[in-house]
Amino acid sequence: MNPVANYTSSILAIEDDPVLGAYLHEELQRGGFNVTWCRNGLEGLEAAGRQAFDLVLMDILLPGLNGLDALARLRQRSATPVILMSALGAEADRISGFQRGADDYLPKPFSLAELKVRIEAILRRVALERRHLPVAQGPSTELQFDEGLCDVCLGGQQAGLTPSEYRLFDILHRNLDEVLSKPFLYQQVLQRGYSRHDRSLDMHVSQIRRKLKAIGYHERQVRTVWGKGYVLSVGEAE
Repeated sequence: MNPVANYTSSILAIEDDPVLGAYLHEELQRGGFNVTWCRNGLEGLEAAGRQAFDLVLMDILLPGLNGLDALARLRQRSATPVILMSALGAEADRISGFQRGADDYLPKPFSLAELKVRIEAILRRVALERRHLPVAQGPSTELQFDEGLCDVCLGGQQAGLTPSEYRLFDILHRNLDEVLSKPFLYQQVLQRGYSRHDRSLDMHVSQIRRKLKAIGYHERQVRTVWGKGYVLSVGEAE
């Protein structure tokens, strides 16, 4: 396990399956994490309100309050990274998860090794982001980057980016007018290899476009360069 990722990291696991929940709790604890296990969405939200966690693992098919609704409520007050877990394989379910603020999506069944890689990648990224000082405030008419909140704002209005969306937009912004390939962005943003069947990056781009438009930012757009990747440049998104 990477020491940067798990030195004192606390994880909230929200999983109603008693076998899988107990397994995750035991194995992640054994891996060096501090794990709190909750069996439903409401219990998980209450735990998140009492304690600050470094990452949340959340099943979608939860009794009572489902994982997507619990995620939407969590996002109203917290930017804690969230990995959704679900046996639902439809693209619509994955899109809904990203729309509500998920940072990653892990379909069931999954291996513990893959789960740990995903967790470590997100925690590494968050740790690196926290080392940067916030960018000094400028005129309210300019887009402002807030490293602490992992968000951007325009005229005092926050876009509501997730940490993964912020990381992606920040990399594109640091490389203005340069086309960045999907394999490069998968490695830098999601810290895993690119697969042409993986739509995670495309969904993050879609959300960034929507959220920037919502706060009235039109100076530059995240444009698709077909067959190559993405670029942040002047002009309408394709």
